[in-house]
Amino acid sequence: MSNTTKWGIVAEFESPAAIFKAAEKITAQGYTKVDAHTPFPVHGLDKALRQGPSHLGWIVICCGAMGICLAQLMMYWMNAVDSTSWVSGKEPYAWPSTIPITFELMVLLSGFGAVFGMFGINRLPRLHHPIFNHSTIHRATDDRFFLSVEATDPKFDSTQTARFLESIGGKHVEIVEE
Repeated sequence: MSNTTKWGIVAEFESPAAIFKAAEKITAQGYTKVDAHTPFPVHGLDKALRQGPSHLGWIVICCGAMGICLAQLMMYWMNAVDSTSWVSGKEPYAWPSTIPITFELMVLLSGFGAVFGMFGINRLPRLHHPIFNHSTIHRATDDRFFLSVEATDPKFDSTQTARFLESIGGKHVEIVEE
């Protein structure tokens, strides 16, 4: 007895133009949990799939601002409070002298925010994804283009969705299980 559940349906397309047209048609039908898997970026495909902008930029900006604030606070504490010393006749906390460290900490925390934010947004690391159960998905890194519709989509019906994907040019349309 198998306890597998449906993850969704995956269809294969042969060209960037075919997957672009299929993406426009499937989102026009009201499907929302649709994703594309391609060997290279297809211009305009994200708009055809009605995907919103990435939130990664906001994560990077917030981490960079936190780096600026942390660097200034650290330099103020070290120079004006913890170990007060007058160098070259300047007051203990001379703001212009903190610019290099502020820049470096901003870049460091922005880089960490970009890497770990991308991991979080993409839900990585994930060692196995149900889409790998499709028989020809390995060609997504070579010469084929794939559209997947998740079973959590409100319009998902395994037979109707499969027929629709075949009608818009999908080949190897398969139900993928968890």
